[in-house]
Amino acid sequence: MPSGLILGIESSCDETAAAVVERGARTLSSVVASQIATHARYGGVVPELASREHLRAIVPVVRTALAQAGCTLADLDAIAVTSGPGLAGALLVGITYAKALAFARNLPLIAVNHLEGHIHAVLLHERETGDLSPQTEPATALPVLALVVSGGHTHLYRAKGAHGTWSYSLVGRTLDDAAGEAYDKVAKLLGLGYPGGPWIDALAPFGNPRAVPFAFAHVKTKLHLAGKAPRTKAAKTAPIANLDPRFLFSFSGIKTAVLRHVELHDLRSEARARVPAMLALSGPPQTQEAALALCPQPTLDLIASFQHAVIGDLKKKTFAAAESLAIRRILVTGGVASNRELRARFTAEAAQAGLEVAYPTLELSTDNAAMIAAAAWPRYAAGEFAPPGLTANPSLALGR
Repeated sequence: MPSGLILGIESSCDETAAAVVERGARTLSSVVASQIATHARYGGVVPELASREHLRAIVPVVRTALAQAGCTLADLDAIAVTSGPGLAGALLVGITYAKALAFARNLPLIAVNHLEGHIHAVLLHERETGDLSPQTEPATALPVLALVVSGGHTHLYRAKGAHGTWSYSLVGRTLDDAAGEAYDKVAKLLGLGYPGGPWIDALAPFGNPRAVPFAFAHVKTKLHLAGKAPRTKAAKTAPIANLDPRFLFSFSGIKTAVLRHVELHDLRSEARARVPAMLALSGPPQTQEAALALCPQPTLDLIASFQHAVIGDLKKKTFAAAESLAIRRILVTGGVASNRELRARFTAEAAQAGLEVAYPTLELSTDNAAMIAAAAWPRYAAGEFAPPGLTANPSLALGR
């Protein structure tokens, strides 16, 4: 009789992760080896270094995940691995190791889209807490709207369960920077730590969110592109001709607006002087006094205004899409879903609109392997296994 155990492996960016999940509903172990210390000095992920760190970590991380779950490879039903999107070299480390394990133990291999994994992070959390009702399981699920928002992605999907599996339709996406990428670049510009999201989230409550009037212009499709994706890193994976412009995001403009504000108010020298102080800190400030000791009030106001504008744009377009599609349930997931202001404002908006909104735990918001194993379970049940020639697909799209 099948054990229902799936080993998930995730290596799409800068976390090496492995987890054992039972039937997509119970996490037996989840191990993540972070590379933040490696990349922090550069203010962002260096692909070559990420691949090297994955090579060092993949074997001990998988061994630890199996040991914590109290099982061996012989107890598994399948192995699941992220096949894309992500960094090519990083993905290949996880895929190659997963294929070797699957071949050695004669286990089926399941390829999982990283974006689908983030969506299943919410479902996994709800199954573990008993909040997922039979009406929201794949066989009978009503459509949901999923916002996947992280350092590499800002996508809106209509997700529908049918015949035991999930299908996805792309509703909206970013045309340039992802929201989390904008956070990291603004944090670097202001001399804050990497990753920038937690620092901005921690400092924003000490500033005035309306001090700097950032605004987002209406995104218009470019006629000369004839529906093809713009030549930008974040928009390579899908054409936009059939997407409603109301649900398209763009965060390069606000990043530039922050830069202009910094230059206009001569905040660059202050940001450079902040770097040594950052190195001495163990974490973001927790009090007004500590925040002011790190950043003067004008910088705190800028940080608060930036976050208020970004979250406002995410909220406006997500709830507009839900209304347009007559969807009553929203899933918010990805690294930026751990942002406190985002959760508070989305929850308040959902209550006002009479909608349901759900999030993963903070641990499941960032990249992890439990979400990969959870997303693999419906595919295992349906017999959807990866071919022997599986390789990395850095621009893998989800849905249609």
